[in-house]
Amino acid sequence: MPDIIKLLPDSVANQIAAGEVIQRPASVVKELMENSVDAGGKDIRVIIKDSGKTLIQVIDDGSGMSETDARLSFERHATSKITSAQDLFAISTKGFRGEALASIAAVAMVELKTRREENETGVVIIISGSKVETQEPCSCPVGSSFSVKNLFFNIPARRKFLKSDNTEIRHIVNEFQKVVLAHPNIRFSLYHNDNEIYNLAVSNLRQRIIGVFGKQINQDLITIETETSLITIRGFIGKPESARRTYGEQFFFVNNRFMKHPYFHKAVVEAFQNILPPEAIPSYFIFMEVDPASIDINIHPTKTEIKFEDERSIWQILMASVREALGRFNIVPSLDFEGETFIDIPVIKTSDDIPEQPRIEINPQYNPFAGEEKNYGRPGFIDRFERENTANWEKLYATLEREEENPPKFEKISESQRKFFQIKNKYIVCPVKSGLMLIDQKRAHERVLYERFMECLNNNSAVSQSDLFPVTVELNPSDYYLLKEIEGELGLLGFSIHYSGNNKITINGWPSGNDFSDPLEMLEILIEDYKNTQADPSKGAKEKVAASMAAASAIPYGKALSQSEMENLFDTLFACHAPNYSPKGKPVISIAALEEIDKRFK
Repeated sequence: MPDIIKLLPDSVANQIAAGEVIQRPASVVKELMENSVDAGGKDIRVIIKDSGKTLIQVIDDGSGMSETDARLSFERHATSKITSAQDLFAISTKGFRGEALASIAAVAMVELKTRREENETGVVIIISGSKVETQEPCSCPVGSSFSVKNLFFNIPARRKFLKSDNTEIRHIVNEFQKVVLAHPNIRFSLYHNDNEIYNLAVSNLRQRIIGVFGKQINQDLITIETETSLITIRGFIGKPESARRTYGEQFFFVNNRFMKHPYFHKAVVEAFQNILPPEAIPSYFIFMEVDPASIDINIHPTKTEIKFEDERSIWQILMASVREALGRFNIVPSLDFEGETFIDIPVIKTSDDIPEQPRIEINPQYNPFAGEEKNYGRPGFIDRFERENTANWEKLYATLEREEENPPKFEKISESQRKFFQIKNKYIVCPVKSGLMLIDQKRAHERVLYERFMECLNNNSAVSQSDLFPVTVELNPSDYYLLKEIEGELGLLGFSIHYSGNNKITINGWPSGNDFSDPLEMLEILIEDYKNTQADPSKGAKEKVAASMAAASAIPYGKALSQSEMENLFDTLFACHAPNYSPKGKPVISIAALEEIDKRFK
């Protein structure tokens, strides 16, 4: 039998490796921008056509490359950043594996023009699908210019599964933000289809954050600065009142490298505990500096997941740092160890100074059980619950007896059987034959609204309400493009939004019949929920928008409902096609069986 294991050709191996590093146009932007930073560029321009599907160009004024280096840069594992395995424990550059350019060249048509300052002429190299087509001298400025055209041209399946232009440019903006925030000492600009999205001059960190997210964020930034032997933390956190319901202004950097770290995110949220509105997410721009030997950035191809040597200690330092920053701005109570504090503690000099022990008078005739027959051991007191419900006990028993005689169906409980109670302003309770039915009020309302919104999307039957004073707001560019991505579905639901450019929108109308008086708040919840449902391949765009809209419009936990409101929610829920589950597949209804209740009293 012949041997069956063969070595893959380099071109095929590069395409496979590219799947790890180059997932979409935003991945190319990230890799090329980081290379420009590593090359010492002080003016980096990013030019995008058709959301990166047609062109991604990154131009810098960095050190440039010689002809030999330019050619070797496209080889796999060719890098100037490390020379031995030991160097992996002291990485200070963005890239180091030598995979990015080889991966990009394997799935696109790439043109590189580069020149060093000491050379009179530069070199131009054209590569298509890992194959070098041209390499010759050229005239070009000092630095490098990478042009990536027709991404995934040789992998039609990958190109087919790229998302809409608005989705892809949103991801590009996200990657752009991560790089520019870490390097305020570099000038950056971003253009899409000849429209300027960003033009960021050299500045300090605060000014760079304002340049990226708008002037309105300036008044909401609180400085955070802590220095210990283990870690140095600096940056800004947002004031609690500026917290939004959407992600987008949460950034961690370690040694000027962006990272994702859910564990540290929990530390920040913990520091904001009890001072944030429900479901609000604090904004933060936190930069950590640690010994490079104490972290491992080589655990994921995108290098955004980083392992720390002593995460628990850093967690404690981070939480304390955020709380201390909030305390300095009188947002949470804090101990002032710097101020002069004087506590007067009396000194006992003689026995005459000893305070007299307090005397407690006891009535030996007192009977704590007096009046128990009438007032249940609490003389002169019957609480509000008893006053309101003592007269209704017989009716409750009558209801249970009728249930035994006539077993009710969920959606056909008779008027005489309808008894609703609310627990913790979260669950609606109704007695049924088999025990107690518990209904999650928020999920129930989401189910009702979801089916209503789906009907509107399918039949174009939504009703919009207009405001005499339209709301104009500047959004994060990422959120701006997300709304444009689903503007058709939002219009069918009753939203009337004008996109005026520069990431500004004007809300002229929104769906009628909603409790929200603030349409911007509704949009913020919708945006965040939509981000979380985007990865669900089982749902189409309409279903995702309807589910997100339902989540944004549903009655929240903590809201007290009247008897009529609970009855109406009950009726509309069981008129739905699928009342048992929320749009996200979570249970809406649970039955506490009578047998389970009986066991608790044995």
